[in-house]
Amino acid sequence: MLKRLNLSGVIPEEFGDLPFLKQIDLTGNYLNGSIPSSLARLNLTILSLLGNRLHGSIPKEIGDIATLEELVLQDNQLGGPLPEQLGNLRNLRRFVVSGNSFTGMLPKTFANLKNLEQFMIDGNDISGKIPDFIGDWIKLERLDMQGTFMEGPIPSTISHLKKLIELRISDLNGSSISFPDLWDMKNLEQLVLRNCCITGSIPDDIGKTLTSLKVLDMSFNSLTGVIPETLNQLSRLKVDLSYNNFTWAPSPSCEQGTVNLIASCSSSKDDSIPWCLKKDLPCSKKSQYHSLFINCGGETLIDDDKEYEEDSRKMGASDFFFSAERWGCSSTGVYMDDNSIDDYKVTNTSALNTINPLYTTARLAPLSLKYYGLCLRKGSYTVQLHFAEIMYTENQTFSSLGRRIFDISIQGIVLEKDFNIVKEAKGVGRNITKDFKNVIVDGSTLEIHLYWSGKGTTVIPKKGVYGPLISAITVTPNYDLHTGLSVGAIAGIVAASCVAIVLILAFLRMKGYLGGKDITDKGGEEYLLKLNWPTRCKICLGIARGLAYLHEESRLKIVHRDIKATNVLLDKDLNAKISDFGLAKLDEEENTHISTRIAGTIGYMAPEYAMRGYLTDKADVYSFGIVALEIVSGKSNTNYRPKEEFVYLLDWACVLQEQGNLLELVDPSLGSKYSEEEALRMLNLALLCTNLSPTLRPAMSAVVSMLEGQIPVQAPLVKRDSRNEDLRFKAFQKPSQDSQTHISSLSQDSQIQRSISMDGPWLNSSMSLHSKEDTRDHSSSSKLLPDLS
Repeated sequence: MLKRLNLSGVIPEEFGDLPFLKQIDLTGNYLNGSIPSSLARLNLTILSLLGNRLHGSIPKEIGDIATLEELVLQDNQLGGPLPEQLGNLRNLRRFVVSGNSFTGMLPKTFANLKNLEQFMIDGNDISGKIPDFIGDWIKLERLDMQGTFMEGPIPSTISHLKKLIELRISDLNGSSISFPDLWDMKNLEQLVLRNCCITGSIPDDIGKTLTSLKVLDMSFNSLTGVIPETLNQLSRLKVDLSYNNFTWAPSPSCEQGTVNLIASCSSSKDDSIPWCLKKDLPCSKKSQYHSLFINCGGETLIDDDKEYEEDSRKMGASDFFFSAERWGCSSTGVYMDDNSIDDYKVTNTSALNTINPLYTTARLAPLSLKYYGLCLRKGSYTVQLHFAEIMYTENQTFSSLGRRIFDISIQGIVLEKDFNIVKEAKGVGRNITKDFKNVIVDGSTLEIHLYWSGKGTTVIPKKGVYGPLISAITVTPNYDLHTGLSVGAIAGIVAASCVAIVLILAFLRMKGYLGGKDITDKGGEEYLLKLNWPTRCKICLGIARGLAYLHEESRLKIVHRDIKATNVLLDKDLNAKISDFGLAKLDEEENTHISTRIAGTIGYMAPEYAMRGYLTDKADVYSFGIVALEIVSGKSNTNYRPKEEFVYLLDWACVLQEQGNLLELVDPSLGSKYSEEEALRMLNLALLCTNLSPTLRPAMSAVVSMLEGQIPVQAPLVKRDSRNEDLRFKAFQKPSQDSQTHISSLSQDSQIQRSISMDGPWLNSSMSLHSKEDTRDHSSSSKLLPDLS
């Protein structure tokens, strides 16, 4: 036994020449290299290499050590599939490989390991279904499958494990299941089935049956019904049932000590349910706040002229706290193998490489840590999260081998997967700030979620050092606090912009920058250089941000109805501005859509709007997709026909996407001076925005995030068939037919106004069809697309 001596180097092959060696325990050193296969020549009972830098795979020869009872390889850098030969270790009692990078499925030979008492594979990339044969491990006392890529359902054979003391499974993919049969597990103390697709109700007698239970975590499932009152009989129980769909909670309180029921109830309209138990934590008063500054785990302090609020309250497992209904914090989980930690905050100045006091303290949690900005005004915000790792060391010792890995989600969207503070900050004690721009608060609550899915180390430098950690939070608005958000104000800003840049716009159109001309038209090569790839990306992003503001951030939601290239103005720095609100409609929040007479421009109108007058903000999303295609390709959607059988540019884009040749759309004048990754992102996003079904088009805030690379773009599944082509062709034709009937209803003023924006190739194809017969439809069951039969 050579434990915690900070030994470096590799494990000697010569160990295999020591025939009387029965136990090897090299826990907590600084060893690297691989596991020698020569160890298979020994009659070992214990092989523990926990907490080193070992890499490579487990030698299959280890399966030949018939006497082996404990195989502990936790918190290394091992990988590859688990050898099927390990199934030969019939005397094995402990199999602990947590915190590595093992892949593949559990070998079928593991069914032979019937003497297992501990089986821990958490924090690996192991996949496949949980096998039924785990029910044959009837001596098992601890089963840990947190943070893997395994699939459900949890097999029914788990009910055979009557000796279980700790059961931890989380983040299962696959089909849903009901609450598993655990009633014979009389010794069960810790039950964690978090995010396991569990539906239905919790059995009423759980508190009478599982009388030894100390920790119950069923969060992030889809549980319904009533929370059993028998849980109150377990006085020492720490409960987390947050983020479920219960219909009733037994307690009217938000802060309940060791019980976390945040967002656990399905109803948002029942006034008898406290606000904190409802979905999305709705504001109980008027939304009035516009910023948030929190010193996580520390006292009030001033930094950069901002006052960071105190967050020094003692918190533990299954805890929720809120400060004057302005912000709240929720922590979840119990540290494995260390019950001494009862306050989830830390202070450390010795490890810091910065003098900024904001990073001397931190809030942490073993599983889930959530911060909520409450009663925020609707709009776009920039969220800055401040981090510094202050619990590890930076010397070349065992204590420096810790890997704290967790996920960061904002508003329910995972923005950072497997985030590692030390790796991002390039060292221990160094501060790092992660900025997330254009975070949309559409209701009144901002949710910041730090979540440990089981990855990284858990016992370095000591037990209980893992899970999310954060130093401070800064939230600031992206809107002007002193500016009114009325349509008149927007129109005034647009008008001022038009006056300032109308000459620039005319020049850019003449040179082919906008307005439908092929930008490869001759007109001075020195001017075309300005429209390089970064400029095109900048213009696309500017348009997207403008639409996101109109749809989601403005107090008055606006649908533009006529997004096209000629309605995009550019200033002297080629910043995009959306203009011409002559056809804009107010989108009242209580309405699912607006039924209106058709107005817009052929080639840019969404099918459901062009054919049925069904108007939502997704019509603008469709138009944006068309404009994005034009910007990337340098071609007009309505004028460019590469072949006779293609009606317009979008049709050709769909064909190229099917063939896997989407990059052929990129403007050839760019040559090789563009990013293929960015081009594919923009083109796939454009096709996603032009999906025939409006429900499948992303919101503009999501479009902005995709363009900024904050969230991935899912490549659209484009399938061309006669039905799709017919629908698009009808959508292309119908406005033109309707215009022959209704054009006489236009006022002289609106004709003059619209004629200004009908230059270039769109002449005679743009229409304004205002009517007193515009109606608002409150039904959510109306068809979005016409029958295609």
